[in-house]
Amino acid sequence: MIETTPAKQIVANVTSSDAWFGVNYSMNIYRGCNHGCIYCDSRSDCFRVEDFDKVKLKENALQIIRDDLRRKAKKGVVGVGAMCDIYNHHEASLKITRNALELINAFGFGVATCTKSALITRDIDILADIKAHSPVLAKFSISTADDALCKRLETNVSSPSDRFEAIAKLTQAGIPCGILMMPILPFINDTEDNIRQICRKAKEAGAFSIYPAMGMTLRDGSREHYLDKLESIFPGEGLKERYLKIYGKAYSCNSPKRMKLWAVFREECEKLGLLYDMKAIIQYYKKGYGDSQLTFL
Repeated sequence: MIETTPAKQIVANVTSSDAWFGVNYSMNIYRGCNHGCIYCDSRSDCFRVEDFDKVKLKENALQIIRDDLRRKAKKGVVGVGAMCDIYNHHEASLKITRNALELINAFGFGVATCTKSALITRDIDILADIKAHSPVLAKFSISTADDALCKRLETNVSSPSDRFEAIAKLTQAGIPCGILMMPILPFINDTEDNIRQICRKAKEAGAFSIYPAMGMTLRDGSREHYLDKLESIFPGEGLKERYLKIYGKAYSCNSPKRMKLWAVFREECEKLGLLYDMKAIIQYYKKGYGDSQLTFL
């Protein structure tokens, strides 16, 4: 049984003119996440999510989403999964995300999802229905191509292999898929081989884009959790001390090899025909849907 938490609004306006992946609205149905990623920024104190590893469903979520969408004066793209993965372990039985996608479809909105779960393939039929009238983008967060390393960093997620397989299924159904190649963790997965492997597997699976970050962020709350996990996952390697010495309490922790990694990344993307510029990615998945969907320009 999942606990619930009060909510007054779930579909919120996005006011930035250069919004993340061109979304017009944001929607977070759940609070907390049980994927167990050691680096998650949503764990930070500033977001005030108590007991982050315990997923809670927002009360009357579907009724609130229905009312929120009905009140929107303009159609647009709803971004889902920014704070907490919409395909957590409860979703397989609850199907709240699936029902929310059905509402997005019924009210004529587009959707841009973000997940680390292959469960999204369950909803290919609804995503295809939405794509018939509005833009759809399925983003997969993939920071390593190594299934074994993933198991250490992201305890309860679908393996990278399963995520690439999910991309293949979605793209075969005509759903545009992209990858968020982040975070690239200093001294852990910041290798040229990892960058090349992700790019090549993305192309093989049918993804059209990769949006990267050659580093990570650490704020109060998430920093302490991450550094403690490094001690237990990589005992005796001195990673915690290395982070504290180099980054201290800095928010941005860029890989010391970021310039070289960027060069390798651009080389692979250009060779494989993968988009990596934000505006180009937005133009690609919104192409053909009319000026009302292209407000980012």
